[in-house]
Amino acid sequence: MRYSLLAGRVLFSLLFVLAGLGHFSSQEIGFAAAQGVPLASIVVPFSGLMAMLGGLSIAFGYKAEWGAWLIVLFLVPVTFMMHNFWTVSDPAVAQDQMAHFMKNLALIGSALFISYFGAGPSSMDARVRSQSEERKQPAVA
Repeated sequence: MRYSLLAGRVLFSLLFVLAGLGHFSSQEIGFAAAQGVPLASIVVPFSGLMAMLGGLSIAFGYKAEWGAWLIVLFLVPVTFMMHNFWTVSDPAVAQDQMAHFMKNLALIGSALFISYFGAGPSSMDARVRSQSEERKQPAVA
């Protein structure tokens, strides 16, 4: 069970690292521009960088709380701008966008859990904490 948090962090993060890479493509930038994202050629790659840094931070468990906040800051505008199902007239497309919207809400919730509870025992954060505590221990004579 010790490694279940590690596996969960890596699986959670994989989505953001891989999706973040796509944010540097002209296709992704064009899609965002068509959705009305202002300055898409700047905003989309920047959001991809946020997603990748947040994902890597959580995967490695290094400053995972900050990484989780990067994910939240990435997901909130993406969710409301790119998956606004309430504006879509085609019922099939609206249903698809609603599924993406709900998925993103769940991902935001997961990131908020990580922002509060941290990365867990199998992480760089835990290793740094334990080394810090060892240095604080008085030497036994």
